[in-house]
Amino acid sequence: MINILMIEDDTEFAELLTEYLAQYDIKVTNYEDPYLGLSAGVKKYDLLILDLTLPGMDGLEVCKEVVEKYDIPIIISSARSDINDKVEGFALGADDYLPKPYDPKEMYARITSLLRRYSKSEHNKIATPKSDFELKGDTIYFKGEALSLTPAEFEVLSLLVKHQGITQSREQIINTSRAMSMDSQGKSLDVIISKIRTKLGDNKRIQAVRGVGYKLV
Repeated sequence: MINILMIEDDTEFAELLTEYLAQYDIKVTNYEDPYLGLSAGVKKYDLLILDLTLPGMDGLEVCKEVVEKYDIPIIISSARSDINDKVEGFALGADDYLPKPYDPKEMYARITSLLRRYSKSEHNKIATPKSDFELKGDTIYFKGEALSLTPAEFEVLSLLVKHQGITQSREQIINTSRAMSMDSQGKSLDVIISKIRTKLGDNKRIQAVRGVGYKLV
């Protein structure tokens, strides 16, 4: 059984999603209060569904705290339409963002897709290449040597390093980067990836996942 933690103050909405996911052997435990949700033993859950408009604590603050303390995938589910919320959510470490209202079928599809990519075995592999990549402040070290990166290159590579072994969609990468130009996102990303590969001296470390995005291996 998949155990999901949900922090959502719309109890009716939470109940509807809980009932729908139950048919797929997915158990959802919801907390209306973000403080109670954070104290519920986050690490025992497989995934977090997080609303942004919460009583007493903004959902983005919850996201930041969870990312800093736990290794768990996060799907932000919110009716807030401000693109800055979406960008900041990805920047903080959220894995997906699903605007409300949505069909529960789409949430189920995103949950299963994310858990496949965010498997425990993949995360265990992250420890193996840590001697190759090290992130310290605003510097990334590769095999012990500091890389000279532009702001955009740093943002892209740091995201891939933080989620090593896990595919990051093009949208996630672009939305996380504040330095990339919005008028030529796709082309800019491909150029940046190419430049990073050159600086690493290894074209195989960053793999393109066709139709999805990139991952660091």
